[in-house]
Amino acid sequence: MAILYDCHSIRSRIPFLFEGRLPDFNIGTDMGRTCDTRIETAAADIARSAEGYSAIVNGRFKGGWTTRHYGRPEDGAHAIQMELAQISHLETEAPPFAYDDEKAGRLRKHLKAILQRIETIVPELATAQCPSP
Repeated sequence: MAILYDCHSIRSRIPFLFEGRLPDFNIGTDMGRTCDTRIETAAADIARSAEGYSAIVNGRFKGGWTTRHYGRPEDGAHAIQMELAQISHLETEAPPFAYDDEKAGRLRKHLKAILQRIETIVPELATAQCPSP
């Protein structure tokens, strides 16, 4: 049993691709096909309750190639994508890109909470995958 947490960032505004501003947390699970629903729900609940941040599940980012390729929950391989808006942790979204310690520190606590919550789900998934005789 394994969980792949594919996390990276993107500019919050990309006018030639999307209208408007992307949410801060963009969670993708290919409409629930790449991981157990408990993993998606845990990430979404924490992201949505993070004060001062916006979040969406399977919006513009439904899970990239890595998530879709490796996410096979029926085989015990769970994958979830987290696309973060760069404005959530950078001073600006234009070169030269400068890391903002204060912004990143606020964001980090929510990312840590997501990973810790997913970690608590692992034993449940392992038990479900390998039931006792």
